[in-house]
Amino acid sequence: MRILIVEDELFLARLIETALKRAGFDSVIMVEGDKALELGRAEVFDAIVLDLSLPGMDGIEVLRHLRDSKVFTPVLVLTARGEVAERIKGLYSGADDYLAKPCDMDEVVARVHALIRRAASRAGVFTVGELTLDPLTRSASRSGQRLDLTSREFMLLETLARSAGTPLTRTQILERVFGYRFQPQTNIVEVHIKNLRRKVDMRFETPLIQTVMKVGYVLQNVPA
Repeated sequence: MRILIVEDELFLARLIETALKRAGFDSVIMVEGDKALELGRAEVFDAIVLDLSLPGMDGIEVLRHLRDSKVFTPVLVLTARGEVAERIKGLYSGADDYLAKPCDMDEVVARVHALIRRAASRAGVFTVGELTLDPLTRSASRSGQRLDLTSREFMLLETLARSAGTPLTRTQILERVFGYRFQPQTNIVEVHIKNLRRKVDMRFETPLIQTVMKVGYVLQNVPA
């Protein structure tokens, strides 16, 4: 799972990154609000830890623009502004939770875990043909047969399921699943698609993971 940490105090950002890494999360650190907004729109994250006092663009504005762009990634506002008015302002702008500095790193991790669980439960279960994908339990099955997926394979399948019927380009998959902005020489997408097809499609008559020529890949129950 990937977390976007938006914090201009680099020492604190590194502390959060380390705590999240110990809990099994991958993190990306951004220190400027406008650049964080650009990244939050372009890539898929499981949660965002967002400071309010940022150079470039205030955290409240980042949050508002994300929500206006239909980006509903759960957001934990982490700030030194402890006043009730600031907390209410953040929550009304679209924050999912609020934690005032100084804070315990274990609590930050616990809050992030809770946000991701709630988001997964709201997302519900994805169904494409006889394929069922449950983000809450991180489980997948086809025709009642459980699919034994790695964490990255599940993330790739979930990304395709969230855009079922709509082709995703190789670049979009690189950004959303692997966190790469632009690495034209890597074949990591093709390798993971091949492995995922072996588990999702090989034993079944109808392939669900389909190649769209000159575009990318799509998950659907009808021919591409």
